[in-house]
Amino acid sequence: MTTLDQLRFDDAFQRNLPADPEPINRRRQVHGACFSRVEPTPVAAPYLIAYSPDAARLIDLPPGECESERFVEVFSGNRLLAAMQPYSACYGGHQFGNWAGQLGDGRAITLGEVVALSGQRWELQLKGAGPTPYSRTADGRAVVRSSVREFLCSEAMHFLGVPTTRALCLIGTGESVVRDMFYDGNPRPEPGAVVCRMTPSFLRFGNFELLASRSDKGTLEVLASHTLTHHFPELGPPSPAAYAALFAEVARRTAVMVAHWMRVGFVHGVMNTDNMSVLGLTIDYGPYGWLDDFDPNWTPNTTDRQGRRYRYAHQPRIALWNLVRFAEALLPLIETPEPLQAALGEYETTLRTNLREMLLAKLGLEPAHAKADADPDAADELPAFGIDTGDALLDDLGNVLSVAETDMTLFFRKLADVPANREALAATDAELVAPLRDAYYDREHLSSDVTAKVAAWLRRYLARTLEADVPSDVRVRRMNAVNPKYVLRNYIAQLAIDGVEQGDFSIVRELLEVLARPYDEQPGKERYAQPRPDWARQRAGCSMLSCSS
Repeated sequence: MTTLDQLRFDDAFQRNLPADPEPINRRRQVHGACFSRVEPTPVAAPYLIAYSPDAARLIDLPPGECESERFVEVFSGNRLLAAMQPYSACYGGHQFGNWAGQLGDGRAITLGEVVALSGQRWELQLKGAGPTPYSRTADGRAVVRSSVREFLCSEAMHFLGVPTTRALCLIGTGESVVRDMFYDGNPRPEPGAVVCRMTPSFLRFGNFELLASRSDKGTLEVLASHTLTHHFPELGPPSPAAYAALFAEVARRTAVMVAHWMRVGFVHGVMNTDNMSVLGLTIDYGPYGWLDDFDPNWTPNTTDRQGRRYRYAHQPRIALWNLVRFAEALLPLIETPEPLQAALGEYETTLRTNLREMLLAKLGLEPAHAKADADPDAADELPAFGIDTGDALLDDLGNVLSVAETDMTLFFRKLADVPANREALAATDAELVAPLRDAYYDREHLSSDVTAKVAAWLRRYLARTLEADVPSDVRVRRMNAVNPKYVLRNYIAQLAIDGVEQGDFSIVRELLEVLARPYDEQPGKERYAQPRPDWARQRAGCSMLSCSS
């Protein structure tokens, strides 16, 4: 383990890429550069709300160091370590399908890249640390509300097994920030906070898009070369073929990431191209949400309420659309579109294969138990899980989850309680569905029609399980290992936010521990595994979120 002063910084991003020559921190268009040097703006009275021991171990920091006053000073932005050379990155992006031009790190400031004792490189970035040249009309700050959500979700997603950035700590600023949560003319002061995020790199599709949009091929090539050398060295030295291979690998990782989102019922909420990681990681946790009742058309983002561009079932297609934009940005370096088109085709294959295997695992089955028996001509325009798996049992599951208000997380967890034996096949519809009753929001009024439809699918599923000859204990163990009991439901996140705003950090800290073991039973913590209560159905922060933070 190390102290803060022993952290080893090696800022390859700054060393290899062109910097903004202007030293003054003023809002402006930045050309011919990949970043601007800027320091965090100090805050009034920082205090530690929580830190992630697991994330801290990644950079070799022990608990005593993370609980120190100096730690709070550094990761609130009030003090820089001697080796830190902070900066904000320059990038653009497509937002809600439209080119938005230069965006950049408007309130995120990277402190530097730490090389851990393991050799792993971690970029440390403060979100909410003050204005940068990319802040446009904003203040560069963040509120407790969004910061709690990002801190907890970053860690929750990691322990669920979803590719993601990490979060080191959550620090209150002792200052208020004025925000209009729903952009409806009702701004109010909210307590401020800073999150320290960690990842090997925050490079986004938008870093490349902005340079391509400006026909800055020279800087684009320097950026692509850096990306290859430092994050994809296995693809070989920079060349058109290597850049094509880079795109193919980004497409593959993106497909795997999105398959994981669909597996756990996660909705990102704002899949703009500037929020898409080149490393295939989930980044920028804003108006995200987990499906409570399974609704393929649900989006947590009120800004997206009309078009529902970023709804759950549309995420696979949006990721593909975003990849096309990334391909267009790389085309000047590759010169021929054929390898890019081939990689885009492989994206869909990779997504389908991964999602099919993940859904089978949620049913306690293996890839060998799949059946290619779906009729693509009979498929819905937009399948419930975003893409046809080719297996009718899996593709029809979305329809079963949609016949009544069904809690997706609880349905899969309770499915392991349905006995997989021949006696169950002979049970009545009501008897067969009984172990799943807690997964329904109106369990006392399940119609016979709903029960019959669910039971019909269950019989198909049990027949597949019996045909595969999976022992009952093996099936249950497999299912509980991939079907979480605990996810960061929006109402639970809101309970943590309410606590912090009232000076109580215990819920955040307890949730951090619970979400680190999402597949375990955890006796005494069952209150965090309950379906959405009625009071949360329409409450802001539970069912309605915005990009405001």
